[in-house]
Amino acid sequence: MGVLKRYCDRLPVTDKTPAVNLEEGSTPLVRLDRIGGALGVELWAKLEGCNPSGSFKDRGMVLAVAKALEDGARALVCASTGNTSASAAAYAAHVGVPCYVLLPSGKVALGKLAQALIYGAKVIAIDGNFDRALEMAREAAAARSFAMVNSVNPYRLIAQKTGAWEICESLGRVPDIHAIPVGNACNISAYWAGYRDFREQGRISSLPRMFGFQAEGAAPLVTNEPCPNPETVATAIRIGNPVSADLAREAVRDSGGEFNSVTDDEILKAQLALAKDGGIFAEPASCAPLAGLIKLKAAGRLPEGATVVMILTGNGLKDPDTALAQAGRPVKIGSSFDELMEALV
Repeated sequence: MGVLKRYCDRLPVTDKTPAVNLEEGSTPLVRLDRIGGALGVELWAKLEGCNPSGSFKDRGMVLAVAKALEDGARALVCASTGNTSASAAAYAAHVGVPCYVLLPSGKVALGKLAQALIYGAKVIAIDGNFDRALEMAREAAAARSFAMVNSVNPYRLIAQKTGAWEICESLGRVPDIHAIPVGNACNISAYWAGYRDFREQGRISSLPRMFGFQAEGAAPLVTNEPCPNPETVATAIRIGNPVSADLAREAVRDSGGEFNSVTDDEILKAQLALAKDGGIFAEPASCAPLAGLIKLKAAGRLPEGATVVMILTGNGLKDPDTALAQAGRPVKIGSSFDELMEALV
């Protein structure tokens, strides 16, 4: 059941809103006993990579596109580090409208670029970073009356709240800590709003601490300084000027949480650990929360026995090149059984 149908009573949908549905949402919440045991916490992973285009973006995109159609939009436009482009292109293809995507040239993982292209979007690579691409996309949307479907679109954030609702419904309670990667900062803001909604409705009695994790080379919310040239292997969070920065700061402040940064090396080690000890393959940006939890544990700052939910925002197949660079290659042998026996060690 897609997001719009499952939560129609809590989202701004009317009889005039097209019933757009790629069966997004309702993603698994998986308990990671081996990794959690090593960290001394009850650790859960929300597998947003199981959404139709492989990332959490679908959760908000479905409402943004439905409302765009309701308003008579002729086309969609977005800027992206990869996942937004894939999601926008998928939904545009599903409902039959053109989609225009602006990407920072050479800065998008191959899997995400392939998605946008195969879905039929017109992909425009600009000589600049994501922040410049976003400025240009907003200008284009205004000039051509296209629907802007980045997280500046309020419907994106409204629908992304459903992730928090699903967590509470699956757990039957609220986690102590919500750990999430932060790039443009829309997702941490949306989850916080979702938790607050549930508390206002009396469905939960407390709120989690919001822990936001950024890559060291793109950490404006950690340093409180501009990051004009963000760089990190975690391309999904390679953003130097988050659109939802103020809302993210509010979420962390009001929840008693914190922002932290992790190095690219720590992110890649966490990606390997998640795969080898948890059986889950997530893209590098998704692994920033696990890298951060490991770092907090080593510093003696991770509360023992806490219930922690981390959001794995995108599937590992989004960026296969990065994974292959550290995971190794197949063992090559001839065709004899003896060679096989030697390799089975």
